[in-house]
Amino acid sequence: MSTPHANLLQAAAHTSTGRLRTRNEDAFGLRPDRCIFVVCDGMGGAAGGEIASRLAVDTVIDQLLAHAADLAPREALHQAVAAANRAVFDRADSDPGLSGMGTTLVALLFRHGSALIAHAGDSRCYLFRGGHLLRQTHDHSLVDEQIRLGTITAEEAERSPFRSVITRAIGTQPSVSEEILELPVEPRDLFLLCTDGLTREVGEDEIARILTIAAEAANLDPAAWRLVESANEAGGRDNITCLLVRVP
Repeated sequence: MSTPHANLLQAAAHTSTGRLRTRNEDAFGLRPDRCIFVVCDGMGGAAGGEIASRLAVDTVIDQLLAHAADLAPREALHQAVAAANRAVFDRADSDPGLSGMGTTLVALLFRHGSALIAHAGDSRCYLFRGGHLLRQTHDHSLVDEQIRLGTITAEEAERSPFRSVITRAIGTQPSVSEEILELPVEPRDLFLLCTDGLTREVGEDEIARILTIAAEAANLDPAAWRLVESANEAGGRDNITCLLVRVP
């Protein structure tokens, strides 16, 4: 899916079930005309993960479309994430078959020359600027917290049996403490929102190589597809979603 427009943000996204899973619990949404982009990675039994991720994506976008013009950008994003959390939690609470479902979330909102990034869980946002890949989010996961505390190394984290344990998610509790950061954007900045199906299979050096080519391309769609296919070629052990956004 590609949506290039003159004088507007360019965006492209691709998703894949991967090579081992039978269903895709990732979801994404993009409204380049309103500068809103969201990626989620669902979890839960039966169809819970699919429902949680799609509900969170749709709720964040609907809330921002309805209220972003009336609120400060950071507050609008916070309220949108809170609304998504309530929607997923209430849906699970009302249906025993969906008990325990939840989803990661990473959202990107552009306002007044700045990019605001909200996230909960281990889906990530990267910025590719001046030939350098700059990770903007840290994972809300057990192993990432252990790395930050210095109790394990990044190499040990790759082998940890707890690498799939996340410490924050949308919809698993009545409220969630998402993180929101804001940074000024520059012309030709390229943002990547992705689920861990990409980052567990493809190293940051390879991601940077693909984005180096994308930075000069007129269309972002091939790069989004290439990222997903690289993860599949490396094993495709999880669902994979990549969403690219370029500042004009």
